[in-house]
Amino acid sequence: MIMSSYQPPSPQSRGNASAVLFFEEIGSAQLPQVGGKGANLGELTHAGLPVPPGFCITTEAYIHAAERANVAALLAELAGTAGQARSTEIAATIRERLHGVALPLELADAVRTAYLALGNGRPTPVAVRSSATAEDLPFASFAGQQDTYLNIVGEEALLDAIRRCWASLWTERAVNYRIKNQIDPASVSLSVVVQRMIEVEVAGVLFTANPLTGKRRQAVIDASPGLGEAVVSGAVNPDHFVVNTQSGEIVERRLGNKRVVIQALPDGGTQRIEREDQSKYACLTDEQIRTLARLGAQVEAHYHAPQDTEWAIDTSGKCWLTQARPITTLYPLPVSAPVSDEVLRIYLSLNVAQGVYQPLTPMGMSVFRLFASSIAKLAGFNPGESGPGFLIEAGMRLFLDITEAIRNPLGRRVIGKALPFGEARSAVMVQALESDHRLQVKAAGRWGFVWRAASFITRLQLPRYLLQAIFRPQATHKRVLGIKSRIEQQLTLPPHASLHERLDLIERFGRTQAFRTVGSVVPVLAAGFLCLALAAKLLGSLASADERQTVLRSLPFNPTTEMDLALWSIAQKIAADREAATYMIEHSPAELAQAYQQRSLPRIVQDNLTSFLQSYGHRGVAEIDMGLPRWSDDPTHILGVLNNYLRLKDASMAPDVQFARGAQQAEAMIHTLARRAGKQGWWRGWLVNICLQRTRALLGMREMPKFYLVWILARMRNLLRPIGEELAATRRLEQRDDIFFLTFAEVRSALAGTDMRALVQSRRTTYEQEMRRRSIPRILLSDGSEPTVLAGEEETASTLRGTPASAGRIKAKARVIFDPVGAHLEPGEILVAPSTDPGWTPLFLTAGGLVMEMGGSISHGAVVAREYGIPAVVGVAGATEHIQNGQLIQVDGSAGSVVLLEEKIDTASNPTATNVPDAVADIENI
Repeated sequence: MIMSSYQPPSPQSRGNASAVLFFEEIGSAQLPQVGGKGANLGELTHAGLPVPPGFCITTEAYIHAAERANVAALLAELAGTAGQARSTEIAATIRERLHGVALPLELADAVRTAYLALGNGRPTPVAVRSSATAEDLPFASFAGQQDTYLNIVGEEALLDAIRRCWASLWTERAVNYRIKNQIDPASVSLSVVVQRMIEVEVAGVLFTANPLTGKRRQAVIDASPGLGEAVVSGAVNPDHFVVNTQSGEIVERRLGNKRVVIQALPDGGTQRIEREDQSKYACLTDEQIRTLARLGAQVEAHYHAPQDTEWAIDTSGKCWLTQARPITTLYPLPVSAPVSDEVLRIYLSLNVAQGVYQPLTPMGMSVFRLFASSIAKLAGFNPGESGPGFLIEAGMRLFLDITEAIRNPLGRRVIGKALPFGEARSAVMVQALESDHRLQVKAAGRWGFVWRAASFITRLQLPRYLLQAIFRPQATHKRVLGIKSRIEQQLTLPPHASLHERLDLIERFGRTQAFRTVGSVVPVLAAGFLCLALAAKLLGSLASADERQTVLRSLPFNPTTEMDLALWSIAQKIAADREAATYMIEHSPAELAQAYQQRSLPRIVQDNLTSFLQSYGHRGVAEIDMGLPRWSDDPTHILGVLNNYLRLKDASMAPDVQFARGAQQAEAMIHTLARRAGKQGWWRGWLVNICLQRTRALLGMREMPKFYLVWILARMRNLLRPIGEELAATRRLEQRDDIFFLTFAEVRSALAGTDMRALVQSRRTTYEQEMRRRSIPRILLSDGSEPTVLAGEEETASTLRGTPASAGRIKAKARVIFDPVGAHLEPGEILVAPSTDPGWTPLFLTAGGLVMEMGGSISHGAVVAREYGIPAVVGVAGATEHIQNGQLIQVDGSAGSVVLLEEKIDTASNPTATNVPDAVADIENI
């Protein structure tokens, strides 16, 4: 049957008009009334795309039904219920009440009128679908969480299907899914979509981008004869096609057996038919495949984002769309990404490299653009107002476009040598990409790279500072330690300075001085590594890698180590005061933070914490984002760490004792290695001793560039505060800290009178959605895919492989932590994390070992682990997935292996696993 035309009745003629809306009356703005599915069908209809006609029973009707069913008390209990058994019981009661509720007469009449309009006055087969207000969101599609009823014929059957859809909002799977996505039960409601059925020949699903590889210009089609329910529900092995949407080429064709067909019955309902294997025959022609791909491209163009669609082809050969929703699993591409697969660009995640998985605030990214402009100018580039092109934003995170460096012969060599030390697994991925013909080396780029590198080195005075570090280390220490006061002077304005002067100072310093100031420390580190390399060359086979690594323990002049030890010192003072220690243990970190702000902590805690924050309060977790609070703004995390330190009872494991022991071991190892080298000539032993002593004197300052960068960010944050207060007072922002969701240009516009509240609200919504994203690519390609490591590097069943980072072996229980704020780590446990930044390091003082998913041998976590003398393996793919809290594991920091010694522990009843029993530690330093 070919679908006949129809005309939706006027609102006046259909009774309760606010409870029934036809697709023609619906757009994205009606999502609260019609849910995600209904809003999308309205959008597709308005776009002129082929959508079978239909209407929605709005959430107003559901809300009235829920009130009649008296479920409010059950929803309140469900919101506060942690136990799965009770949640299941409550959901079942809600379903029963909604299925039995009677529709008000006015609503029933409005539904009947709309239904008959679909069939031009006669009963017609319809699909009745649930459309929840919490579905098809950018962070969760909720596909299949509520029920659909096909081929419903007749008014009474329709009214019953509507009640069943309402009840399906509270199925066990739907409730659990919403709990997982932290959605308040009372905040969701349901619309019901009623859509005229077509006489289906073949149906299925179409993804406008490849959901497995992420490739944007590949449409993926699954198809099978009969209703699409067989494909959507997984009841059939369908035909599978992958199409290049630019060329129309069918790049993959896999025919399924299509043994199950779901068909509509004449009097309503469906039947399932089993048949012989059909894998020799495709259910779509090549032209139909390309037509569907083109239709999918139209849908994607309308939404400006890849879509997961459902489609059907009727007996006349016409294609219809029955649904579209965003593909929520794909990582967003930069807006500047090329639109053709003939061009390939490589984006290296700056967030992952810094151990910050969460998104950055817009102001935080704007500051990095200023710093990047400073770098570009030093290299002889003109970055323009928007910043250099190599700094890319995607998914509210920063990436470096390293394409041009990879295509330059020297740039490729530099990246190949340097990247393994900072992010070993990324290095493997980049190396595998180098053979791609789209990344072939440009022969003419060598001397341009040399000239810009020489310009960069000269303007930063790197040779001068390098020589000073090698021959006058004490003068270098004095120079580096004086940088903080110079930054403070340069980023200070008189009290009467205007708001515009504050902005001018931040932008001017960021564009001209920031990187020059921080970069002046880099030659010190280069000198330290140069001395270490020379010592290794002189020693040759006389020293093992682990012995050379021992020299790097407990390095002096490391501000992060000094910070951690200062915090430990405070913990010791508190522990000596029984009353203060009891007070700390009996209160949560949040309660302690509130008491600190009220100056009501025990005197010894209040005074010492105030002193600590004066020196280190500019730091924080994810501290590279200027938009996030510092510890001086919110000391909750630090107070939690102090409580953690108070649990450490073994005096021999005290961090200061271990640090002193590590320094002694390092000095002893220098003498040992110098003595060995001296046996081959006195000058060799003397030179080894000098080189290793210089190494210790200089490499401890490895954390100084980050320390000063964060100090700059904190000073800039303070300069912005009065501007945020002014904009909030004049109602151009809702609150002071909303300023961090604007760029510098937008702040100037706000000062000129523009109301930015709607823009900030939109960005905060996106930010919260991105906070839920767990999978962040190390490397993202412009075609949407993420390269993978070589198969030989993947883990085995019981052994995970990574990069050796800190020598030693430990067997202990694991503690998997994604966010250090409020985290509890028992002394001696092995810290397992995606990555770390300096905000994590207070946890290192009580950790027995470290396992990280990211990083290389000189990444932050690796360096700190070496200095603290704890075994560490970094770059372990999937560590936080394979290892569970409380699981006994063995970490070998020399071999780069992590052995799972126990079966995985069931943590379903305690998913956060915040209280793992005492750690069992058996540490053997090698």
